[in-house]
Amino acid sequence: MAVNLAQEFIIKSNEIEDKINQLLPSQGGKQAGVDFSASTMVIPVVDLTETAEGSSLRQDLQTSLSLNTATAFSVNNTTTTLVNTTGYYRVIGTLYILSGASSNVIGTLTITDGTTTKNIFGAEMEQISGQDGNVINYDFNVKLEAGDSLQAISSSTNARFIGSTRQIADLSGNLINP
Repeated sequence: MAVNLAQEFIIKSNEIEDKINQLLPSQGGKQAGVDFSASTMVIPVVDLTETAEGSSLRQDLQTSLSLNTATAFSVNNTTTTLVNTTGYYRVIGTLYILSGASSNVIGTLTITDGTTTKNIFGAEMEQISGQDGNVINYDFNVKLEAGDSLQAISSSTNARFIGSTRQIADLSGNLINP
């Protein structure tokens, strides 16, 4: 009867030791004489992170849109507040923008707290007669804190946002399933 035992190897690497000590100070800290080793034995790793966090969905599925959780919007020639509740949101949609007949056309998604406004997505089409339109897709996540609002701003009838938002987590990071 042959028994196949795993082989152990001592790792002598200051870089690896420094990184482990930095990431796991309670597992060895800066103690002298702590050796790290590797083994040829295969040890399966089971990732229970999602279940431990209270979610049974994979991360990519957790950001899904659904009939009950997606809030659709269409913004044209106006400024519209899309979301003004704290939390993490997925924002997905399309900006269709045409050349302006008498001025440049601008479509912008912003986050504002009422005092400061930051553009997070946008496009501008110069005044060019006979110019075709552009269709620009977007899909990103935003974090809104107390007092923040996500707004869509369309400078004319030649800039139209169509899309939806969905809250994916509260401000503490607790996931909200679709």
